[in-house]
Amino acid sequence: MEFTTDILSLFDKKWALVTAGDISDFNAMTISWGAMGTLWSKPTATVYIKPVRYTHDFMEANDYFTISFFEEKYRGALKILGTKSGRDGDKMAETKLTPVRIGENIVGYVQAYRTLVCRKIYRQDLELSPMPEAVRETYYEKEAPHTMYIGEIVGIG
Repeated sequence: MEFTTDILSLFDKKWALVTAGDISDFNAMTISWGAMGTLWSKPTATVYIKPVRYTHDFMEANDYFTISFFEEKYRGALKILGTKSGRDGDKMAETKLTPVRIGENIVGYVQAYRTLVCRKIYRQDLELSPMPEAVRETYYEKEAPHTMYIGEIVGIG
């Protein structure tokens, strides 16, 4: 597997789409926090999702998730998927993205230039007490902290 990129801007500046579930029942949300590296001698990707997000339910219920990356021309679609909830309707229909089944219980997108297929190997609810006060005030004043999901990258498409 090989994936060459500007790792420090990939999530924060370019955004990504994390998806969990199968093609008949899935949810996706835009993320701008993430990381890639190595853990337990495995290539890994880490994403952070707040428990209030609908996608959190899908991440909890599934062993696999995907992280998909898109060209800038899809920024509008990613904005929709990051600001609207799948609980309230078919937000995917408001985009021009085409979901595709890329494995059992794995969803990718025709328009993605790169998709990481991740098998969940660890999850942890972030704890407030070790965080700097400014972080708690900025990100967690009204909602519970994110859950961190680490996935072994088992495929790159």
